Amino acid sequence: MGDAALPKPRILLAFYREFPASFYEDIRSRFPDAEITPYTVELGKRIPGDLVRQSTIIVTLSNLPAPEDAKHIKFIHFFSAGLDKVINDPILTDSDVPVTTSSGIHGPPIAEWTVLNWLVASRNYNITYENQKKHIWGRNEEYAHGIQDHVGKKVGILGYGSIGRQIARVAISLGATVYAYTASPKPTPASRRDPHYTIPGTGDADGILPTSWHHGTSRASLHKFLSLGLDHIVVSLPLTPQTTHLLGAEEFAVLSANKNPRHRNPYLTNISRGKVIDQDALIASLEKGELSGAALDVADPEPLPSDHPLWDAPNVQISPHVSALGEEYFVRSFDIVRENLERVRSGVPLINEYKRGRGY
Repeated sequence: MGDAALPKPRILLAFYREFPASFYEDIRSRFPDAEITPYTVELGKRIPGDLVRQSTIIVTLSNLPAPEDAKHIKFIHFFSAGLDKVINDPILTDSDVPVTTSSGIHGPPIAEWTVLNWLVASRNYNITYENQKKHIWGRNEEYAHGIQDHVGKKVGILGYGSIGRQIARVAISLGATVYAYTASPKPTPASRRDPHYTIPGTGDADGILPTSWHHGTSRASLHKFLSLGLDHIVVSLPLTPQTTHLLGAEEFAVLSANKNPRHRNPYLTNISRGKVIDQDALIASLEKGELSGAALDVADPEPLPSDHPLWDAPNVQISPHVSALGEEYFVRSFDIVRENLERVRSGVPLINEYKRGRGY
């Protein structure tokens, strides 16, 4: 990473729109010894070399420098947790400039979005909402059919990263039990710790919340996990060649075949990427009733065309990739920048550093 000394960090903030003045005031108060340079640029456009050469740190969503201009850059920080949209950029493939992500800041808003959708579905909230608009005071029987709470329900989380860990924390507060699934084994307390940035007071940094841990990369290991009698399956995985269409017709059938007979059919939540799920198979499973419903913050493709059949699939709740949004988002992302500035100065490894070759 070059010389660890950063007497006056020069942070270039490259983004597709202007932030409000209050945001810049807040950031400058958090980095009193740094020079902050905003640069408004169209999404995906290359950052001009003269701006890059005047900077030591770049904070961005999808705008990157040319590798030859960035050899002196201490690190590039992304506002996103996943880098699938820039994974083939020369900065990631042909350079060794350190790259960090905002993994760890998404947990609270996405966990709230997840539970919001669970409760909308399980409490038949849409009936209440529609009746209120019509000024109708409905009968108890209209609201009560099929309602179940979450005490004793089983929540399986595919990908137990920072988002999955906060979902686990909130699910357990509802009375559910949590089962974690990861690609690699996590047999020891040390291996179950979350190495990424965590917002204080959130998540499951020590990995102590799951009732049991499961792992594997084969269909057999995945199907064994899906056979636990899960009421919810939460998809919280990075998109990689290995996770593309990880869940399809076979997996939905396994979930349904092993459901608790006293509970509603399993409910799917996807807050990762649309391509992790075989979308045609999902629609078919919803139509057959194998799944009781699905909450989808992502789709394939995005934006989802207005005439796509997913919109009208039974009991599906769709939002346009907004589950992580909130006024706290960008400030929290800069908290990671601040942490990594201190790490550069101390000569210790960066937190949330992208590992080239893994895809995350």
